[in-house]
Parts: sequence; C-alpha cells; structure tokens
Amino acid sequence: MKTVHVAVYDTLADWEVGAATAHIANGNWHREPGKFEVATVGLTTEPITTMGRLRVTPDLAVADLDPADSAMLILPGADLWLGEDLIAFAHKAKEFVDAGVPVAAICGATFGLATAGLLDDRAHTSNAAEFLVYSGYSGARHYVEAPAVTDRDVITADAMSPFEFAREIFARLDLYEPHVLEAWYKLYAHKDPAGYAVLAEYEGIHAA
Repeated sequence: MKTVHVAVYDTLADWEVGAATAHIANGNWHREPGKFEVATVGLTTEPITTMGRLRVTPDLAVADLDPADSAMLILPGADLWLGEDLIAFAHKAKEFVDAGVPVAAICGATFGLATAGLLDDRAHTSNAAEFLVYSGYSGARHYVEAPAVTDRDVITADAMSPFEFAREIFARLDLYEPHVLEAWYKLYAHKDPAGYAVLAEYEGIHAA
C-alpha cells in the first residue's frame, strides 16, 4: 500500500483537501480498493489547529519525510504560507519534485511552491495572478486562469475549487479509470445524479 502525505499546520483551510483525502483513503469506487493510505505531516509531531478549530496530531514531522516513501505530497492552504513559518514544506516540495514524486498545492500553498521556484517554468494557477507576484517568482507568464492545473509533477488550484483539485489529484494518482473519474466529478462537483449511477454500477461490478 502506498502513502499519500498531507501536510497539516495551524490555520489549515479544512475545506480545501477534504474531498481529496476522504476518497483517497476510503477505497470506494477505486480500481484497486485499499491502494493508498493517508498520513499527516507537520512541522513537528505536536498537535495543530485547523481554521475550522479541529485538532490534528501529525503522524510524522516534515524533516523525517522521504519522497521515496510517498506517492504524493498534498499541501493545503493556510494563513501561515505568507510568512516564513512553512518554508520547510516549500523545501520539501522541491525535494519531492526533484525526486519525481508529485506535489499538489492549493490556495496559499501555491505561494510556497512559487517561492521554491517550482512554478517558474510550469503552467499553474492560484487564487489570483497578482497573489503569486508577491513571491518574487519568475513564472508569471505561465499563469493560467483555471480552477486547477497539472503540469508534470505539480498540481495547483485556487481556494474555491476543492473538487477540481481532487480531480487532478485522482488523475495523477491513477485512482479511478477516466470514465469513473468524470462520474465522480459530475456527482460531487455538479450534483449530477448521472454520476452516481456510473459509480454505483462500477462498484457493483468490482464487488462481484
């Protein structure tokens, strides 16, 4: 079983990664149920408090995270990304990408990727183009006005697009077959019952 690591830190924006982590972890409608587990990574292993006032105790500290032990690193947004508090995660993201292991960042975490130089030569998005300019990065010409963007081993998304973010993550992990992924997106992002019908049929086939 492979591990998807999710960074956790104070002021983490809860809503941005819940759709992704829940469906990675629970196994429903997966082509290979139980293919992934989810582990949390903090600056230390001391508990953190999310923006929604949830207390989370990290499974390990970022200094102990090895890309070789991971299928992906997911970086949620947080108020702390605009300072130096989370620079260790920006450095770890670069280590992951250099090792060929994908990184997914949403909202303020895209600012961290920009400061690490990971968006200088990749198509990417964020909450606004102007937001990333303050990072001092040189990739502004690669900015895309889209909810979520994947370029090689880097996924970026804006804060208002948790389902688009999850869809890009699932695609990169090869979590679902393409038609199942689209059905998932129809159901959860657009409340389209046609998506449920496809997912239920797929689950029935693979449970038989």
